[in-house]
Amino acid sequence: MAKQIQPIFILPEGSSRSSGRGAQHNNIMAARLVAETVRTTLGPKGMDKLLVNSIGDVIVTNDGVTILDEMSIEHPAAKMIVEVAKTQENEVGDGTTTAVVIAGELLRKAEDLLEQEIHPTVIVKGYRIASEKAQGLLRAMAREITEKDEDTLRNIAITAMTGKGAETAKEHLAQLAVKAVKSVAETVNGETLVDMDNIKIEKRAGAAVEDCELVDGIILDKERVHSEMPKTVKNAKIALVDSAIEIKDTETEAKIQITDPNQLQAFIDMEEKILRDKADKIIASGATVLFCQKGIDDLAQHFLAKKGIYAARRISKSDMDKLARATGGKIVTKLDDLGKDDLGNAGIVEERKVGDESMTYVRECRNAKAVTFLVRGGTEHVIEEIKRAVTDAIGDVAATVKTRRAVAGAGAVEIELARGVREFATSLSGREQLAVNAFADAIEVIPRTLAENAGLDPIDMMTELKAAHDKGQKTAGIDVFKGKVMDAWKEGVIEPLKIKTQAISSASEVAMMILRIDDVIAAGTKEHAPRMPEGMPPEM
Repeated sequence: MAKQIQPIFILPEGSSRSSGRGAQHNNIMAARLVAETVRTTLGPKGMDKLLVNSIGDVIVTNDGVTILDEMSIEHPAAKMIVEVAKTQENEVGDGTTTAVVIAGELLRKAEDLLEQEIHPTVIVKGYRIASEKAQGLLRAMAREITEKDEDTLRNIAITAMTGKGAETAKEHLAQLAVKAVKSVAETVNGETLVDMDNIKIEKRAGAAVEDCELVDGIILDKERVHSEMPKTVKNAKIALVDSAIEIKDTETEAKIQITDPNQLQAFIDMEEKILRDKADKIIASGATVLFCQKGIDDLAQHFLAKKGIYAARRISKSDMDKLARATGGKIVTKLDDLGKDDLGNAGIVEERKVGDESMTYVRECRNAKAVTFLVRGGTEHVIEEIKRAVTDAIGDVAATVKTRRAVAGAGAVEIELARGVREFATSLSGREQLAVNAFADAIEVIPRTLAENAGLDPIDMMTELKAAHDKGQKTAGIDVFKGKVMDAWKEGVIEPLKIKTQAISSASEVAMMILRIDDVIAAGTKEHAPRMPEGMPPEM
């Protein structure tokens, strides 16, 4: 009689495992589906997505990273694709859809090779070689742009906003985006640095997109604390205080026993004296405006109002830092140390009604190293989308100013890149050549998608584009509005080099990572409590 073999369980109950070809197929399909979701949003004629979250909030957008963020994706391989979009957003601020679409197409081409019995390691090696070559080709294609080349920078900002909600006023917004970046740019050791945190983007419903404005200073979502304070202060001397202008509570629980009414009056008088002293220190410094990170007591407000000082309280730390950069003031934690040298300057500080809320404008700052972009629009959804478009435009201009390199858009750079990678593939022997060719084909998904989204025939457009590039027209791209080939650089369709290099590198890295996975082991749900193996002594 044959001995019965007992099955051995290594994984806990409820776990699942798929391996080999099945695991690869599932991962590739999940990643491709994510890419297909955002693919229709690419380009000037891309469509929008309407997203409704679990609490019923509605978002209308064609911004890749916003769509993927709001989708609450669960599949592990699909999450990796979302990471590509997030990396692109953090590094450049734009090009998220491009990066995700290229990653999806690289995986689609890899699946064709897997079906031809080519080993994943060979494909990964080919993709790595092709990615490195692509980076070199991109750098060779790029043209140098300086800070002074405002027209090109403006075209870069317009390219970033075309096809988004801000298109109606893209010229005006592009001008503001370039001005904002140039205001905060700093040159350190011959290198231009742009800290995006110094460009504050505030949004308010009401008015039209054309009413967006750039303030050479800071707009605070705060109003003055006392109605007797002046609404406008010219040639303001600004004190930035990081401590409460109110009576501090004791650290430990304390009880005060009063046996005589005079003692109570003395106690109240002492509190008033402490607050008066605090207010006097601010007045003595010569400040005409006070921005406090913490609270301001009602009595202290009264003393400050009497002296005609404008005050706002509970300013966030990030806004305090921006105020310091914009006005040249120093943030003071101890009131005793507040002096004339710590004060910042602004041409005007005023309270203005924007929509149905009051805001504090700190304007006309000399050599402001922090600025505010105020976004206006008809409804909350419109403003949100304009804000995303403006963020992309500012990110693109900043990336160009930092790297001083730009390339032609409209699919021109991808066609030229694919051409260069294919030429390089002919110098290779062995199966890697197939993977390098697949990489070149995958990059062409960008111009093909631009044509598809514009309702053009992708085959005709790709044929025309390739013919133009074969004739040496390296900046030939698709004019999606007229449905023909154009010189993208001359037409002002320009993008920062950083968008392309980052998209190619992160897309190929994630594609290679997914291709190397041949086993997916998922733990069981938490509902399955871990059971004690048989034969173990009971717990005491």
